[in-house]
Amino acid sequence: MKKFSLYAGLMLACAVFVVLVGFKPQPTKKAAATERPNIIIILTDDMGYSDIACFGGNFVPTPNIDRIAANGRKFTQYYSAAPICSPSRVGMLTGMNPARWNFSTFLDNRKHNKAAEQADWLDPKAPSIARIFKNAGYATGHFGKWHMGGGRDVKNAPGFENYGFDEHNSTYESPDPDPLLTATDWIWSNKDSIKRWDRSRYFVDKTLDFMKRHKGQPCFVNLWPDDVHTPWVPQVKTEYTGLYPMNPEQEAAFKLVLKEYDVQIGRLLDGLKEMGLDKNTIIIFTSDNGPLPSFRGSRAMGLRGSKLSLYEGGTRMPFIISWPGHVPAGTVDESSELSSTDLMPTLTKFAGIKLPEGYKGDGIDRGDVLLGKPALRNKDLFWEYGRNATAFNYPRPIDKSPNLAVRSGEWKLLMNADGSDIELYNILKDKKESNNLAAQESKKVDELKVRLMAWWQTIPHLK
Repeated sequence: MKKFSLYAGLMLACAVFVVLVGFKPQPTKKAAATERPNIIIILTDDMGYSDIACFGGNFVPTPNIDRIAANGRKFTQYYSAAPICSPSRVGMLTGMNPARWNFSTFLDNRKHNKAAEQADWLDPKAPSIARIFKNAGYATGHFGKWHMGGGRDVKNAPGFENYGFDEHNSTYESPDPDPLLTATDWIWSNKDSIKRWDRSRYFVDKTLDFMKRHKGQPCFVNLWPDDVHTPWVPQVKTEYTGLYPMNPEQEAAFKLVLKEYDVQIGRLLDGLKEMGLDKNTIIIFTSDNGPLPSFRGSRAMGLRGSKLSLYEGGTRMPFIISWPGHVPAGTVDESSELSSTDLMPTLTKFAGIKLPEGYKGDGIDRGDVLLGKPALRNKDLFWEYGRNATAFNYPRPIDKSPNLAVRSGEWKLLMNADGSDIELYNILKDKKESNNLAAQESKKVDELKVRLMAWWQTIPHLK
């Protein structure tokens, strides 16, 4: 009887094995992969906190960007990693404070970069969110501005593939400029095949084509247009004169460019829906840094400062996330602090991807917050801008912020690295930073000063 039972057991095991083999698990794995969300990060260039209607803007209606908010969640306390493009982008790509990779201001020629005590390009050994997604089976694309290496007299910057991108189309400030966008050796020319007013359309087209060709494979895409950065060159009937386009402080030109940008975001949303990808695509919409010019603060809802400033107008950005069925639609979070460095740990977790062993980022997983559960960040945010007197520009009229800042809960401290010009604000009660409480809150000043200087000591300093 025992022998029979043993024999029967072996036969049953074999039968189960045959059945399992017959099912061929590979398609199941592939199906699981296709269920992972697509991710599109729309990083607008120099967009102010209140440029768009759903954040209080009244320049022009922005119904398509507002659609993302209607289908998702807005956050009013989201911060970029820097008040200027190159380091801000490094913070988003690496999930680390850009100063850790020797980025302190925008990349220019080698002489300027050296004077600013920064690198000429992002070290390809740096962590890259695109590389992490690529290694996990995602198709990865970058369409738009780069500005983390290449351009001007920097001709040997590492290519996009070094950071984990399968495909790319980018502008002059990159290691591999798209020839349709760069007829001359500069950021824009009337000789370009793709005109300045059609760039956002072009990058949206590239994104949709990429998604279509990789349908069935999860996609990670940086859609980083160079709108609404100056020069503002709307499509007009009059012939381009060759003068600096449209006067960069002319609000009429800005409004036309913003209106067209919104149209192109609408084309992106419609294209995703037509392909049936809208339900399983995470869309993030934000900006790299504050506006310049700010039209007397009106582009940042009256927040102090702008691009080139560590005041709120330079680093507090609009932020919207949409993910149908996951992120509650039409909601607003006004209490949770978010940072661009948080995207790395948060989005990888959404996709079921483990961060590389040994990765030490400055961001934290804020998935629960993005999915509708407000919570304090419980980790300080740090910034730096203006580390010397030779290579840094400031807003006009000059309202120069101190060159270091920390946000800790309701408090924000600004000071120079030498300990001078200390400013303390209760940022929840005084988001316009008009009431310096440093004299009244000496204990809080001492506490935050110690933490800010301890952080500053961890930052490398190129000479």
